[in-house]
Amino acid sequence: MLFSAPLITVRRISFDDPLHAQAVRLREEVLLAPIGLDGPRFRAMFPEGGAREEHFEHFIAVFDHPSGPRVIGTALLLPNYPTRGVGKLMQMAVDLQRQGEGVGTRLVVAIEQRAFGQLGMEEIFCHARDTAYGFYRSLGWDFDSEVFQEAGVPHRRMRFRPEAGPIGEPEEPIPDE
Repeated sequence: MLFSAPLITVRRISFDDPLHAQAVRLREEVLLAPIGLDGPRFRAMFPEGGAREEHFEHFIAVFDHPSGPRVIGTALLLPNYPTRGVGKLMQMAVDLQRQGEGVGTRLVVAIEQRAFGQLGMEEIFCHARDTAYGFYRSLGWDFDSEVFQEAGVPHRRMRFRPEAGPIGEPEEPIPDE
């Protein structure tokens, strides 16, 4: 019997998309619950509005499951924050059973393409948990701060600027086989 690989798509959704609720649940399960928070408590920690759903561009990785689409990854882009031309990648979460399969990489690439290719931003940054430093470094992101505490967890600010050329293209041509 032949099995085909499951279809996973990454796309940007609107705040009122039916899959938005799944994305919020995934962020709460992967990011907030392990540190004793839920959505309302997290938003209360950032009263200046930096955690309001309607301010973000929402990206999801969706698994085409026989019972219906399942969100297995999510990330947010806050464009032009804190200044014009800069964006913040936030609340990236991948289902624990799907980590290590490239889902997070695909989400970051989609955000980079949107930020630099469509919105014309110069830089995006994130507050990376200590457990995610290696992931972002592997994608070409650099440290931009010392360790700081956010929501009781060690973080560092990391940033990416597409100075090396268009996203997704190697620096040297790959020879034909």
